[in-house]
Amino acid sequence: MYEEFLENAENFIFVEDRPEKADIIFVPGNGYPQMAENAAALYRSGFAPYILPSGRYSIVTGKFSGVLSRQDVYRGEYGTEYEFLRDVLLKNGVPGNAVLKEDQATFTYENAKFSRKVTDRAGIRVRTAILCCKTYHARRSLMYYQTVYPETQFFVCPSCVDSISRENWRDSLEGRQAVSGEISRILMQFPLML
Repeated sequence: MYEEFLENAENFIFVEDRPEKADIIFVPGNGYPQMAENAAALYRSGFAPYILPSGRYSIVTGKFSGVLSRQDVYRGEYGTEYEFLRDVLLKNGVPGNAVLKEDQATFTYENAKFSRKVTDRAGIRVRTAILCCKTYHARRSLMYYQTVYPETQFFVCPSCVDSISRENWRDSLEGRQAVSGEISRILMQFPLML
């Protein structure tokens, strides 16, 4: 019974799709470069004409927490998650005119909500979208973006940034806490958005 529960939790939290052609690629705010690097690779492969990184900083810390991985490559002085993610995209071959701007969001729901304002202002009809997020943040990100873009089909293309994946999350306390934390946040936060 417990094994079945773990498998159901795993299947729920770790969403992953094969990328398909889309109108835009979304990158929710964070301090890891891997999601933006993934978005840049998808852009260079012709999957979408625009990328929209989103984020000011974490509502918890009240400031950009800094680059959390590959500090040797990304050494800039970044005031916001957007500034950091934009730099990652530019350094990975995405032209500046393909990068849209959202730099006010302080949590995942705002990433989605404020991104909608950006795409609406730009006149971009988002029928299909790729969502580049963290592996165990995939379900919550998808739920928020689907709430704000109910008419959009999403393809989730996550990145493993801190060694917690579908294959190993059960093997460590850190992994179990990450996944149970996501389940808890979905239960506590999502009803407030409805």
